[in-house]
Amino acid sequence: MTVAPFSIAHLTDPHLPLLAEETGLFAAVPDKRLSGIVSWRMKRRHIHLPRILSLLTDDIHAHLPQHIVLTGDLLNVSLPQEYLRAADWLGQLGTPADVSLTPGNHDAYRPGAFEAGANPWMAYMQGDGPARDAGFPYCRIRGGIALIGVSTAMPTPVFSSAGELGARQLSALAEILAAHSKAGRMRILMLHHPPGGAGASRRKGLRDRAALQQVLAQHGAELVLHGHTHTGVLDQIPGPRGPIPVLAPSSASALDPHREHARWHLLEISSPSSGQWQTQVTVRGYNPVSGQFETQGQFSLLA
Repeated sequence: MTVAPFSIAHLTDPHLPLLAEETGLFAAVPDKRLSGIVSWRMKRRHIHLPRILSLLTDDIHAHLPQHIVLTGDLLNVSLPQEYLRAADWLGQLGTPADVSLTPGNHDAYRPGAFEAGANPWMAYMQGDGPARDAGFPYCRIRGGIALIGVSTAMPTPVFSSAGELGARQLSALAEILAAHSKAGRMRILMLHHPPGGAGASRRKGLRDRAALQQVLAQHGAELVLHGHTHTGVLDQIPGPRGPIPVLAPSSASALDPHREHARWHLLEISSPSSGQWQTQVTVRGYNPVSGQFETQGQFSLLA
């Protein structure tokens, strides 16, 4: 299938700020949220800055992408108020038709929180047509591209941030990948936890990473976009016709001298005459000297 060039902005892990009155409640919270709120007060609020995220979203909008992919961790400890504030922020980022979202571990920080709080986000996590209410995986078709979202978000014990798809999602994903391969579409898999080497940690990684890799090795995909690492990732995993590129930027709100400052990726996708899908990646990153987002690298991917 030959399609006109299509542009996608990918950002991840914005970690919208907790309010002071919410963090003041931490002494009365008898579960995992206690450690998360303490972490926010002691460290994370000095790293994930609203002004950096605002500059990043302005930079995305200035580049006029045709679609936006957001791979999770909008929240910190999944308080009910966080979901509502995040819904307001999503509305500023773009319309549900123009933004595809997959949740992260901080969006499902404790049992039942995501199910109870994320309803205002649902329009950003639904497929096209009759599959709109089918849950995960969901699939959207944009410009000859199948955007396939899965959820790896799950509540975990204190000091764990692991993720998992589960057998039902993996089975459905295999069917979706096969169907869109037959239709000749470029398939972009979107998820929060890394499916490659960056997701190998037992404490922070993807628990069924090997099972996902099996599905991708059999059915293929042309690109995988993820978050979670807070550092840039350019990886690959085996596919039936060659390596599948795996890509992630750093946190969208970070000013972090010990890791990486905020970045997002502009993906410009085209199908050249060779039949392979080509993705030109522009890395846009925050420069603390200029106080602006600048191009920090460019490279091409073929699949």
